[in-house]
Amino acid sequence: MTDTLKTLDDWLSHLEALHVSAIDMGLARVARVRDAMALAPTFPVITVGGTNGKGSVCAMLSTMLVRAGYKVGTYTSPHISRYNERVAIDLAPASDEAIVESFAAIEAARGDTTLTYFEFGTLAAMKAFVDAGVDVAIMEVGLGGRLDAVNVFEPDVAVVVSVDIDHQAYLGDTREAIGFEKAGIFRAGKPAICADPNPPHSLIEHARAIGAELKCIGADFGYTRLEQQWSFWIGEQHRHSLPFPALRGAYQLSNASAALAALDCLKMRLPVGQGAVKQGLLEVDWPGRFQVLPGRPQVVLDVGHNPHAVRAMVDSLRRLPFAQNRIAVFSMLSDKDVDAVLELAKGDFDVWYVGGLDMPRGQSGAAIAARLAEHGIADVKVYDDVASAWRAALSVAGENDRLTVFGSFHTVAAVLEAREAAR
Repeated sequence: MTDTLKTLDDWLSHLEALHVSAIDMGLARVARVRDAMALAPTFPVITVGGTNGKGSVCAMLSTMLVRAGYKVGTYTSPHISRYNERVAIDLAPASDEAIVESFAAIEAARGDTTLTYFEFGTLAAMKAFVDAGVDVAIMEVGLGGRLDAVNVFEPDVAVVVSVDIDHQAYLGDTREAIGFEKAGIFRAGKPAICADPNPPHSLIEHARAIGAELKCIGADFGYTRLEQQWSFWIGEQHRHSLPFPALRGAYQLSNASAALAALDCLKMRLPVGQGAVKQGLLEVDWPGRFQVLPGRPQVVLDVGHNPHAVRAMVDSLRRLPFAQNRIAVFSMLSDKDVDAVLELAKGDFDVWYVGGLDMPRGQSGAAIAARLAEHGIADVKVYDDVASAWRAALSVAGENDRLTVFGSFHTVAAVLEAREAAR
């Protein structure tokens, strides 16, 4: 069978058909294949979870560590344009060949054990990092934490960036329930970083119960924002005169503080100097996360797809310079909290261009428009797909207008693909 799997696309199609469901929470199957492969990293592992912000923290950690001279493996998900974005070595996407080689090794080792697409990808990323001889691996949790495939690898530091409502079908419908799931990445006797300013009691209690070394923002570490720069502190230690992160959004100082707290916990094994920290903050790049593209009209790309993320996006939009017309290019998957998102965002756009997403859990442009109407949003233009909605919005936008693309990774990916095709 594997003889017919030549390309990365061949393998990805194979993985999508392997398991009966796309999500199958639990660690037993992944651990069984991990052990069959003797996949035991000897380098430090930083595990990063949270409802939102975890990708930004991974990007900051990776960039600072690379600038400090370390070889860094970074695993994130989902991707926007290419699968290779998920597996990066020294900030560059892994080659098709490296990923295919890892996939083939897993296929040979798994026997009768079935794995989901994400579980296969998680094992493949770690194998690629071991094969590359990285100095440190940064692993982003896909869903929750306690039962996520990433959690089969023992972290030296675990970070929970934020806790809010998302993936209720799997994690529960309260912050307390979700907080417990996310705290599952903490380990006894190991540093546990929490950057949520109001952590759920369940997270704190779980850390205490297992004996994790919990450090919470505001109490054990934090930041001071000044007019032109900011300072980070943890305990009695400080890093002064830091540049603002290249990633947009006021919330990024909290994310940067979480990254610096994690680095502080590993400073005896992976010391990172002030120069590398500053360079990393200035150079960090994480596409699609309140990404403001150069040129006019102004274009903002944001993959935010839950109320917590959209609340942060709206706050950041209000900090941007005045726009004559505020245009939304919008689509969301059907299993997301569309109503809460629309309530948060409806007052910040003058006109909405909506398009359908033709995929599992996607919905038509007409269905999305009907949801907008329920929230009193009247000026709505409806298209079959996101690319058509984008082209229509761009055709009427003046140079003093702003187009904000948001609602899903798929929405942003469709616009990026349309932009590339128009070049």
